[in-house]
Amino acid sequence: MAGQVSLQYSKTPLQNSINDAEPRWVRWILISAALGFLCLFLVLPLAAIFIKAFEKGSDVFLAAISSPDALSAIKLTFLIALITVPLNAIFGVAAAWAVTKFNFKGKSLLITIIDLPFAISPVIAGLVFVLLFSAHGLFGQWLMNHNIKILFAVPGITLATLLVTLPFVARELIPLMQTQGTADEEASLTLGASGWKTFWLVTLPNIKWGLLYGVILCTARAIGEFGAVSVVSGHIRGMTNTMPLHIEILYNEYQFSAAFAVASLMSLFAILTLVVKNVIEWKANKLFIPEKGES
Repeated sequence: MAGQVSLQYSKTPLQNSINDAEPRWVRWILISAALGFLCLFLVLPLAAIFIKAFEKGSDVFLAAISSPDALSAIKLTFLIALITVPLNAIFGVAAAWAVTKFNFKGKSLLITIIDLPFAISPVIAGLVFVLLFSAHGLFGQWLMNHNIKILFAVPGITLATLLVTLPFVARELIPLMQTQGTADEEASLTLGASGWKTFWLVTLPNIKWGLLYGVILCTARAIGEFGAVSVVSGHIRGMTNTMPLHIEILYNEYQFSAAFAVASLMSLFAILTLVVKNVIEWKANKLFIPEKGES
């Protein structure tokens, strides 16, 4: 932790020299260009979603988000997130712990596997489960004989979402835990603490902000996932449609106001996610970077 503080302070003079070297007008042009790009490609489309959602009045908006199909899609979306995010959090902590605290054969392979969902298309991820669990898939006949339904049901959607959100928590924690090293855990074990107690009282407090950050990103991806879920869901109204799939169906049926109404709910969640993320970053920076004048 002390190393992190000294690192932050060592960067400050360099940052100040870079700022002084650039003319003010250059900085203003760069800032204006960045803000203009964000307004054009982010703020304006986001505003258009809300304008279109309320285009026909609040009654149409409320009817769209309170319809049985919309409520089912909302419930299913958050159910999938409620299942996948804790599982990915547990996996992420365990994987980061294994990668950063131990040396073993196959560590590089484990890191590669963790990163694999970033490299493949979500549609391909969904097709993997079709090849495994469909009627003509690898396990399809056995599943049919035991009356177990994976595809076109909640288990298939959960598995597809788990796969595409697998790296988020682990990839947030691995660099953080590598930076922290193993000194704190070794000191705890030397003082007689058990491995489990060391994890709860030493490791977890040290990684809590990174863990929360990864959980937020994982939740946002789980709620907004479209490609993999679209392949395995079957698009059954009121049963296997998540919010992104429900929006697609409404839009294809030319129910634009209803589609944008549901989309506005997802946009609100995205904004909330951004606010929470910034609060976590602010708290983490305030924790690790002391105020001027503090030792």
